[in-house]
Amino acid sequence: MRTILNVIWLVLSGFWLFLGYMLAGIILCILIVTIPWGIASFRIAGYALWPFGRQIIEKPRGGVGAFLGNVVWVVLAGWWLAIGHIVSGIALCITIIGIPMGIADFKMVPISLMPLGKDIVSTRRGPFDSKH
Repeated sequence: MRTILNVIWLVLSGFWLFLGYMLAGIILCILIVTIPWGIASFRIAGYALWPFGRQIIEKPRGGVGAFLGNVVWVVLAGWWLAIGHIVSGIALCITIIGIPMGIADFKMVPISLMPLGKDIVSTRRGPFDSKH
């Protein structure tokens, strides 16, 4: 089911969101000083391309540095990437089949605004993971 949702997501909005994050990452890397934000943008681009089966978790060492970095991120790129998620989420929710993808789009708004101090992990359990 994840694969089907990811393929539909990719066709309807994931590719365009991916391009937005890649463009932001390239621009931020060209500016040299903002390379850490460019790397964060590339990391989120992969998540925006194929989100189902993964989740966002807080890093234990986020702290004040991540907060200050997120303030810079919002000013440089976060606000227009968040607007992209909101617009595509609304467009997806117009159709019945797009509602799950629209909800996923809205769930990405917080990471598009504050990516530092967060990590993207798989929701799949490995053969040696505990089941509690």
